[in-house]
Amino acid sequence: MPDSPVFASAAVAAPHHLASQAGRAILAEGGNAIEAMVAMAATISVVYPHMNAIGGDGFWLVHEPGGKVHAIEACGGAGSLATIERYREKGYDILPSRGADAAITVAGAIGGWQAALALAQSLGGRLPLKDLLADAIRHCTEGYDISASELRTWPQEVDAVKAAPGFSDFFWPGGERPKAGDRRKPRALGATFEQLAHAGLDDFYRGDIGRELADDLERLGAPITRADLEAFRARAVQPLSLKLPGLTAYNFPPPTQGLAALLILGIFEKLGVARAEGFDHHHGLVEAVKRALALRDQVITDPAFMTTDPASLLSEAVLAREAQKIDRKRAASWPFRPGEGDTVWMGAIDGSGLAVSYIQSIYWEYGSGCILPRTGINWQNRGLAFSLDAKALNPLTPGRKPFHTLNPPLARFDDGRIMSYGAMGGDGQPQFQAQILSRYRFGQSVADAVDAPRWLFGRTWGAGSISLKLESRFDPMLLARLTAAGHPVEEYSEAYSDQFGHAGMLVKHQKGHVEATHDPRSDGDARGI
Repeated sequence: MPDSPVFASAAVAAPHHLASQAGRAILAEGGNAIEAMVAMAATISVVYPHMNAIGGDGFWLVHEPGGKVHAIEACGGAGSLATIERYREKGYDILPSRGADAAITVAGAIGGWQAALALAQSLGGRLPLKDLLADAIRHCTEGYDISASELRTWPQEVDAVKAAPGFSDFFWPGGERPKAGDRRKPRALGATFEQLAHAGLDDFYRGDIGRELADDLERLGAPITRADLEAFRARAVQPLSLKLPGLTAYNFPPPTQGLAALLILGIFEKLGVARAEGFDHHHGLVEAVKRALALRDQVITDPAFMTTDPASLLSEAVLAREAQKIDRKRAASWPFRPGEGDTVWMGAIDGSGLAVSYIQSIYWEYGSGCILPRTGINWQNRGLAFSLDAKALNPLTPGRKPFHTLNPPLARFDDGRIMSYGAMGGDGQPQFQAQILSRYRFGQSVADAVDAPRWLFGRTWGAGSISLKLESRFDPMLLARLTAAGHPVEEYSEAYSDQFGHAGMLVKHQKGHVEATHDPRSDGDARGI
């Protein structure tokens, strides 16, 4: 079993070591956890470009030492030209996944950094923006080794993404996939970061960079205008919370699936499972996932259009009702609508106890595939979550926010411990979160909880059937019991597979020390002081 790294007062965790290195450096300079996270977010957008970019969105949960939890929503709405009629006239029956027509929504991540840094300053943060962006700029100008994760990532709809403007020149120059040892120098992106460091983050929307973004998007034929960029602001929202025995769990409200993550925890709690790793543990979690995702798909949309208060679904009555529908011995049948997605989760806790859980994404791996030539920015395809059916729960409408699989969790324990944890992985995110948190609550260490084998319920991209997919390290007796209970078990050959997310966990104890780890399935680690 791996040992949990323990740091004296502060730590960060990220799925790429250069990002955690950047965050630790900021902590060592006296920066707080929010400032460290901005440095990490900037760095990872450079060195892990298949999973995230500043052409995407972000969501923040921030826990103050005094107990207040802040939520920053940094997701953009559909462009003002993004109408159902526009796409129908172009011959689409469903929204395209790649190319300029997939670049539907405004990128919110930079606006989120801006709002988070305003909060950081109110809490004593004083480091200049140029220091926070320095590592990202350096990796752009000096180059970086292409990560193992990117080398083993094969994009969905590969022909479409290769045809996206700028994709091949940036990611696969000469039409060849990169190989181990190759380096990349995204100089245009570096110039964009240098401009942001000089002019400020607002320049992304309402300055010179905003003008260049709008010009490039217009030339490509994307439905986003300069006015759409100028109108964007990240906003503070009220986080969702759920009281469980011994702790309070927090997550993000709609348009994210944070509600589903909390529902899984709440429904599972009602089952009264006593120990980890047995049939009751894993069967109970899988069945709680089914109940939670069914509720999610009934209600979650842009909060401006929601008719149900998400907090009401976390009531004792609803959780008990959903738990009572679970057969403790048999798997329920399931109609499942898969939500693909790749992203990055990162955590930071500083010496004061300020804790951050942050998630940043371009939705599918490589997003829309469009690399905007003037800025070197890869634009997301988050708008793929919309529907061209005007009567759907999430219809394409100008200004409307799409459904997000992204959701950053936090937990505050009754004994004073603060936990920042999370995972990437589309529909798998709340499933992976529940597995690692439940294992920690059952007594496993931070490192063991993240290292342990994981499962994913649902349909993998390109597969025709729904299954319960598991890494190869589970007890064969458990697999036999799950199969006998009616679960369509599919055991993977890999002991550690990217299919099961890149997770991380940090816990600050009352005595001040921090346990922190990041996933052996990723290229990352945890570092601290």
